Amino acid sequence: MSSNQGFCLNVEATESILLDSRPLSGGMGWYGPIKEAIDFVLAVLLLALAGPAMLLAGLLMKLTSQGPMFYSQVRLGRGGRPFWIYKVRTMIDGCEGRSGPCWSGPGDARVTPFGRFLRRTHIDELPQLWNVLRGDMALIGPRPERPEFVWGLERALPRYRERLQVRPGISGLAQVQLPPDTDLESVRQKLAYDLLYVERCSLWLDGRILLGTACALFNLPFGVARTVFQLPAPASDAPLQETQTSEEMNTFRCNFPAVLREATSA
Repeated sequence: MSSNQGFCLNVEATESILLDSRPLSGGMGWYGPIKEAIDFVLAVLLLALAGPAMLLAGLLMKLTSQGPMFYSQVRLGRGGRPFWIYKVRTMIDGCEGRSGPCWSGPGDARVTPFGRFLRRTHIDELPQLWNVLRGDMALIGPRPERPEFVWGLERALPRYRERLQVRPGISGLAQVQLPPDTDLESVRQKLAYDLLYVERCSLWLDGRILLGTACALFNLPFGVARTVFQLPAPASDAPLQETQTSEEMNTFRCNFPAVLREATSA
C-alpha cells in the first residue's frame, strides 16, 4: 500500500482533461427533462421516508467510531464536472491519509464493524438522495467515480468517457447485475453495461432497474433481477478490452499510481 501514499490529482486539472479531450455526443432527448422531474419528486418522497433511518445510522456510526456522522467525497458527474457526493461514513475517519486513494475490497480493514452493516444494507447510500435533489445525480445511471481514478481509467479504457454523457446514478444497470468494482477487469465489465444504458436509456428501462434495485437491497443474487425484470446485458464487451496484463489488473486496486503510469506511458 506504500505506493499509494500521498497520491492525488488536482480536481480542476482532471475536469479540464475530461471536458477538453473530445465533445460529448448523444443524449436522452425528450426523456431527459422528464427523467429529471421524476428523479426530483421521488427523491423528495424517499428522503421524507428514509430520513429518520439515515440520521439514526449516522448517529450510531458516530457513537461506535470516532469521526463525523457523514462523509463527503469529490466525484465526477455529467460531462466530467466534479461534485461532492454524500454518504453515511463507514470507514475509520481519515484512513486515506495513510493508504491514499484506494478502492475498497472484500475484508477491507478500513471499514468499521457497523460500517459493514451499513454497506451490506446500502443504508450508507441514502444521503445521495440530496445529490439527486441538487441535480448532481440521478436515481438511475452509471456510478460516479473519483477523479483520482477517472484520469487513468479513461486512458486504460478508451471508451470510458462515454459514460459521462448522462448524470451518474445511485443505482444503475451495471450496479444491479454486477458486484462493486475491485480492479480494472471489473471496471471494464461494468463499462459495457454503462454504455448500453447510455444508448438505451428510457422510462421503461429505468423502471425495471428501480425494481431490480429492490432485489439488490435484499441481497438477492444478481441473476434474479436480470431474469425477473428482463434487464438487458451487452452482447459482447470485447471492444472494451484493456491493454493491461492480468498481473497488472490484479495489482490495480492497491497500486493504482504504478498501473496508471504503465497505462498512460504508451
